[in-house]
Amino acid sequence: MSYSIQLYTLRDALQEDLPGTIKKVAEIGFTQVEPYNFVATAKELGAALKENGLTAPSGHAPLLSQDQDQIFAAAKELGITTVIDPFLPAEHWQDAETIQATAAKLNAAAKKGAEYGIRVGYHNHAWELESTIEGKTALEYFEGLLDPELVLEVDTYWVAVGGQDPVELLARLGDRVKLIHIKDGPGNTDTKAQQPAGQGTIPVLDVIAAAKSLEVGVVEFDDYSGDIFQGITESLQFLTAAASANAAEGTVSREAGA
Repeated sequence: MSYSIQLYTLRDALQEDLPGTIKKVAEIGFTQVEPYNFVATAKELGAALKENGLTAPSGHAPLLSQDQDQIFAAAKELGITTVIDPFLPAEHWQDAETIQATAAKLNAAAKKGAEYGIRVGYHNHAWELESTIEGKTALEYFEGLLDPELVLEVDTYWVAVGGQDPVELLARLGDRVKLIHIKDGPGNTDTKAQQPAGQGTIPVLDVIAAAKSLEVGVVEFDDYSGDIFQGITESLQFLTAAASANAAEGTVSREAGA
């Protein structure tokens, strides 16, 4: 499992200076990014990633409202292998019929994505967890309608905001979850109050451990009241320190069992 940074976190800096921002991301220690709006920035972003030795295993794009061929072509150009639809507003998650229609559209998008060698996924906010359909959260009901090749990127912070335990939800969703968004804070809708990983109320390390088929953990801030580059630095430091401690623990355990 590796760590990435959702570039939406740095949207203001990217608008001012895309190459300089990507360079800074690499200097902080990230080796992967998750772009958004990448159709518009593909050429400049691709050049910046290449220059700084970064890759983009996943990216966000509005598959259900924009030209899918254009999205998949840009993704292929950037080396993105999983394209994730990042947002469908709350009204799409209130009844079974609407959710079924959304699942059918995403299943169709996945078939088109497969023609480009690209996997398709969905990323949640709070409302998919606040709504209940046939005794399940709307997100879990939706998951049951998706074709096997589709994946979920669970935004674990918005799960908590939506009133669910992210650790328990990840356990229930199982292998469908290949990516998660890692963020911390007070667990409410005040995005400015979000904090670096390990400094808020979300049990970040338990959350990561609960995602058994996790490929990429994506650091994200929806917003931040402090210096955003310092925020993402502190998040990455916390995550890499925890990973190092786990690795050391595993070595000790193996040696003890030898």
